[in-house]
Amino acid sequence: MPANSTAVTLDRISFTWPDGTVALDGVSGAFDTGRTGLVGRNGAGKSTLLSLIAGERAPSAGQILVAGAVDRLPQQLTLDVDRPVADLLGVGDAVRAVRAITSGDVDPAHFDAVGDDWDVEARAEAALAEAGLPAGALDRRVGTLSGGEAVLAALVGVRLRGAPIALLDEPTNNLDRDARARVYDLVRSWRGTLIVVSHDTRLLDLMDDTAELYRGGLSVFGGGYTAWREALEAEQAAARQAETAARQVVRREKRDRLQTETKIAHRQAAGHKAQVEKRVPGIVAGNRKRAAQVTAGKLRTDAAEKVASARASLDAAERRVRDDESVHIDLPDPGVATGRRIATLGDAYREWVVQGPERVALIGPNGAGKTTLVERLVAHADRDRDRDRGADPRFASLRALAHTDRIGYLSQRVDGLDDTRTVLENLRTPGMGDVELRNRLARFLLRGDAVHRPVSALSGGERFRAALARLLFTDPPPQLLVLDEPTNNLDLDTVDQLVDALAVYGGAVVVVSHDDGFLHRVGPDLVLELRDGQLTERR
Repeated sequence: MPANSTAVTLDRISFTWPDGTVALDGVSGAFDTGRTGLVGRNGAGKSTLLSLIAGERAPSAGQILVAGAVDRLPQQLTLDVDRPVADLLGVGDAVRAVRAITSGDVDPAHFDAVGDDWDVEARAEAALAEAGLPAGALDRRVGTLSGGEAVLAALVGVRLRGAPIALLDEPTNNLDRDARARVYDLVRSWRGTLIVVSHDTRLLDLMDDTAELYRGGLSVFGGGYTAWREALEAEQAAARQAETAARQVVRREKRDRLQTETKIAHRQAAGHKAQVEKRVPGIVAGNRKRAAQVTAGKLRTDAAEKVASARASLDAAERRVRDDESVHIDLPDPGVATGRRIATLGDAYREWVVQGPERVALIGPNGAGKTTLVERLVAHADRDRDRDRGADPRFASLRALAHTDRIGYLSQRVDGLDDTRTVLENLRTPGMGDVELRNRLARFLLRGDAVHRPVSALSGGERFRAALARLLFTDPPPQLLVLDEPTNNLDLDTVDQLVDALAVYGGAVVVVSHDDGFLHRVGPDLVLELRDGQLTERR
């Protein structure tokens, strides 16, 4: 496809789920060739839109035009763990056919499977190697790959199949730092059209364009996420300033209208007085009265038109200002003194003491034992040694001691909630009535029917907010927050709210994350990298 041409066109697209829930309503817009990051709040319909573009679902109304074949990497991979990686890449039949032919099998079906792609095996192995996967991965069973390796292999498959339009839905979710770096490299050198849904700001900054799905509309900005965000904030600042100015104009025009009415009233009173006192002949007074009525009518019309025009300008200015609902995360003040010992983390060689309201970031590759370490910390606080039974012997030297029993723990699995019970049932606590509880949940955008749904029916973002609310409603408040990959299921606006809340939280924080952008904003006092069973302090 030529550069800067339109790859995907949306013409008044709507989609309604079988239960009547409207996911998209009359969305129009276009994606150009090149790399585009698709952003929007949780529930805006981003993943639904990708499935419609891919042809996996049909829109309820409207039309989608695509300039070529479409391939999609879904957010949740459905993997047949017993099949070889070659099948995950979509080249298994061709690879097996080439091998059969080179072994002497001249079945015409093999030649049909190969077509002109005789170097498919070499290309596949080179692509896997470029993604950092080990030699021989093509013949391994999918089940022998780690989660990150499986995602990378699936991404390599999308690239290898070479569809002109590729759609990636949260490709870096749950990937460690090394795997994310490989995804970034693949994206940088991607050929063709790429549309990416992600909350990974570093990945989004690699995009040529940023498209936002917002209130049923699709708008496209020429640039990566950071540039788009800065432009949006500048536009909103200008919009708020324009709204203030327009409101002042409305007040001024209203004031001028009142002054006009006062002036007309004074003139009418003076004319009436002159007529009563016989200072002017009746015919002259009548002519003056009719002229005054004409003048008054014109003044009133002009004043009314000015007020109406000012109101219209104010309405237009108000529509430009976003009044989005956002999560209000008010972390309670646990009153932790600066020198108060909160926790100790260490390995066989060294230990680090977390004191006062310190922020500690725990990083390292997947499978290094980060979750084991923080679960050991929480288990020590609960005096629940059984949690550590059956732990991987590679992590035997890791030590985590809690010096407080007031710990709030949000696990990567966002567990701790009973899936069969409603949000209200999960969060009821002694001393808090349902009215107060519902008011608090509303600050987490959990309101209406959502609080009566079982937890199993919540979206990932709703489940996270419910778990976070449960953690924060604890009395007395936690002195230590332990967060394991807290940004995985959050939209970017909620991540902003979480960052702002942590900035003013008066307790200690230990956070496990692969999201460098999030960690940079949290501003950790201490960064510990866990690798090969050993902790290392990073500067």
